[in-house]
Amino acid sequence: MGKIRLKNIGPWTNRGPRAAIKSFFAQEYFKSHIAIWLLILSLTANLINWVILKIWIQPVDFPIILHYNVYFGVDLVGDYRQVYSLPLIGFILLIINSALSIYFYGQKERIASYILLMAVLMIQLSLIVASASVILINY
Repeated sequence: MGKIRLKNIGPWTNRGPRAAIKSFFAQEYFKSHIAIWLLILSLTANLINWVILKIWIQPVDFPIILHYNVYFGVDLVGDYRQVYSLPLIGFILLIINSALSIYFYGQKERIASYILLMAVLMIQLSLIVASASVILINY
């Protein structure tokens, strides 16, 4: 019986990981200046959110205020580590919206792709405001 060679089956098996990454970033999507700038701004906003929380929220043994409502006052307290859920949620949404944006851009739905990227940028900016309000309430 003859040998079955698996190295030529599929698009990823014949190339190394470096070539696969290079071909991924060679897509038409990554040549769009609008998409690239929106991704850069969203990533920068998410990074700023992580940094301001790391600088201002110090490890403490007592619970801190995580949410304040004008009508009801303090309605959520917890451990200081729970504050980092804000930029984590922002990063997860960034990945999901970016993946959907790449998919829609490949389907020639460029406007939908840009709307998804703008939405994730607005989410990141809103989460920075939420993080700043948590910092102001606690310190």
